[in-house]
Amino acid sequence: MDKNKREARASALRSVLRELNASSADIEASACISSDGYAMASVLGQGVDADRFSAMCASLLALAHRAAQEIQRGNLKLVLVEGELGVMLLVQAGPDAILAVAAKPSKNLGMIFLDARKVAQKLVGVMELYAK
Repeated sequence: MDKNKREARASALRSVLRELNASSADIEASACISSDGYAMASVLGQGVDADRFSAMCASLLALAHRAAQEIQRGNLKLVLVEGELGVMLLVQAGPDAILAVAAKPSKNLGMIFLDARKVAQKLVGVMELYAK
């Protein structure tokens, strides 16, 4: 993919991520990451190294996928990481990408799950559009 197309794709992906972040006061950051750990687009907080964050998320999802296969849980849908200050979701966005979402502790985690899955599908659509 040439540089102009890659930049246009990144801009379109960032637009979808900004829409997600604006959809809920609980969502603080998001990123679209290639399955090999490359940051395709992100809307992260200051001081977050997008490349390092992306590599770690891709590794985490790959390990979770292998663990799910080992115990015969089928295809992995999402990974939830819960910390003292909030949660992080990793959702598969097609065969080659991951949506990472960071959210505050929320009583409405189900809505965050639903929004993340919808946005993952939007990201797939954007990537398919620019793959042509």
